[in-house]
Amino acid sequence: MTSPHERLRLGVNIDHVATVRNARGGDTPDPLRAARLAQESGADGITAHLREDRRHISDADIDGLMEVLTVPLNFEMAATDEMQKIALRHKPHAVCLVPEKREERTTEGGLEVAREENKLAHYIAPLREAGCRVSIFIAADPRQIDAAHRIGAEVVELHTGAYCDAHAEGHFDIRDAELEKLRTMATHAHALGLEVHAGHGLTYDTVQPVAAFPEVKELNIGHFLIGEAIFRGLQPAIAEMRRLMDAARA
Repeated sequence: MTSPHERLRLGVNIDHVATVRNARGGDTPDPLRAARLAQESGADGITAHLREDRRHISDADIDGLMEVLTVPLNFEMAATDEMQKIALRHKPHAVCLVPEKREERTTEGGLEVAREENKLAHYIAPLREAGCRVSIFIAADPRQIDAAHRIGAEVVELHTGAYCDAHAEGHFDIRDAELEKLRTMATHAHALGLEVHAGHGLTYDTVQPVAAFPEVKELNIGHFLIGEAIFRGLQPAIAEMRRLMDAARA
């Protein structure tokens, strides 16, 4: 098992820098500048989700990120032919398959792997052959974890949204139950040989219990950090998240 003192990686999602840019048009704020600042501030990787409708990150952003990043790019995408072609052209360090609906504001729930097992197994095969680490964004559900393992994914990212939402709404009994589910499923995935990541909705108030799981190797955090950066700056916002993560691990 991963040592509790091993450094927990932080992936910073820059999607919502692009959301602000696109709200007005033009070139600012620049997601690539945010990515460079995140690198300098201790981010271990950058996450960007290229959606079918290009509502935030653009194709040009992905091109730019591949050119300027010195830390790994985690390329979030739906399991479509278009996105597979883009990923195979760029060959990012990691590809994370996520569910995607045009009407949703943000990614809701995890990918349904168990019902699409055969299709997804064939889908990820060329990505793995190209050298991309394939991650699946899933609910803390043993059926989905087992299916992700069977299709050949190397990583699962556990959806922490239900836990974070329950905390924000003051439903602490539900929060604690969701946290225990995440803990149990992190242990289960690790036992199968999967690398375990987690993310969605994490804040300064909710990150430490998840960061303390010794099986979790990476947290991906975006919207909260970009929001916090408006008030304190991106570098201090990331530094505080890094501090809390390190304290939880120690």
